[in-house]
Amino acid sequence: MQHDYSGKVAVVTGGGSGIGRATAVAFASCGASVVVADIDGAALDDTIRAIKDSGGEGTGARTDVSSAPDVEHMVEVAVGTYGGLDVAFNNAGIEAAPLAVADVSEAEWDRVQSINTKGVWLSMKYEIPAMLKRGGGAIVNASSILGLLGAANGSLYSSTKHAVAGLTRCAALDYAQAGIRVNATSPGMIETPLMERTAVNMEVPPEAFHGMHPLGRMGRAPEVADAVLWLCSDAAAFITGVVLPVDGGYSAQ
Repeated sequence: MQHDYSGKVAVVTGGGSGIGRATAVAFASCGASVVVADIDGAALDDTIRAIKDSGGEGTGARTDVSSAPDVEHMVEVAVGTYGGLDVAFNNAGIEAAPLAVADVSEAEWDRVQSINTKGVWLSMKYEIPAMLKRGGGAIVNASSILGLLGAANGSLYSSTKHAVAGLTRCAALDYAQAGIRVNATSPGMIETPLMERTAVNMEVPPEAFHGMHPLGRMGRAPEVADAVLWLCSDAAAFITGVVLPVDGGYSAQ
């Protein structure tokens, strides 16, 4: 389905690669003006180049989502450059080493939580006031199948994604009557650089993830982007507070 985002302003965090890049490019291809946020300046520039090369409109905001001033600036870029903010995909996140609960260090706990959980909260904290000024909007947060299920040695990552699911449901209730819908995607194993790093951490080949899904393969970043664009569109106007699996049947097992 081709959505029409003409005249809309979108923010995508973690937009330098993987699902974030695919979603930023997809929003732009549907007519949105896109603010791409990422901590990696070179990756950010590559995404903006991809948007421009395909005839879209976008600008970058180098952002550490665990930093309130950075996230506030990201939203200011959207408002200052394009006049407001209508939709957001809060996607920035990092993987975590597979460790049992008692083996996770406090420093590593704080590092991963600050990006994956606090980063989503901060993004909504600054995006929502800008959307209220436009009379409403739509937000999609990036959870995971590990935000719906548990996994041995996955407590650190899984806890952040369960938190994102909870934040999503509560924010949806907080702002439903104000015209802001808040949903989340819950991807399975997706072919991205993050998944490649996860395979290294787990000491398995990436191909090992294919058989985990009933559909017999890993997902692709544009398939998650399609779900994000649908959730942000008028086609999903009666949907809020949902954590949508995009997982090839993994969570149905």
